[in-house]
Amino acid sequence: MAMIEFTLNGEPARIDADESEVLLDVLRGRLGLFGARFGCGAGQCGACAVLVDGRSVAACQIEMATLAGKSVTTLEGLGGPERPHPLQAAFLELQAGQCGYCLSGILVSAQALLDHNPDPSRAEIAEALDWHLCRCGVHNRVMEAVALAARRMREGDRS
Repeated sequence: MAMIEFTLNGEPARIDADESEVLLDVLRGRLGLFGARFGCGAGQCGACAVLVDGRSVAACQIEMATLAGKSVTTLEGLGGPERPHPLQAAFLELQAGQCGYCLSGILVSAQALLDHNPDPSRAEIAEALDWHLCRCGVHNRVMEAVALAARRMREGDRS
């Protein structure tokens, strides 16, 4: 066990964890953050995606030892019911979800994209979200919601 210090959703975090323990297990089992979901356990479905230093990664594959000094953002760090992030608001407005299982991972990956490219093309949105599996078939609405949020964020509209 080791004390691992990092930033979690903008706040300092200190976790006593086995260095090989994966981030997803710590988030869900010890910190009560359930936005990142367990999907495949192999880093291939995107259900557990979180941002680590602004990059979308599979939390089921990230060992705690690698997080020292880094910044982690989960779905909970984007926004909430009282003040949703523009991506969350756009997804709700366009009903870009059905079961919702994949959406938390898609939302954080979309945030990573918009942080690096505030005006992505449809092809760039598709490429950034390609690793996310969605069984409900809401892909077109997801693409539209990311584009809508990007437009609103460029225009300074935070709703």
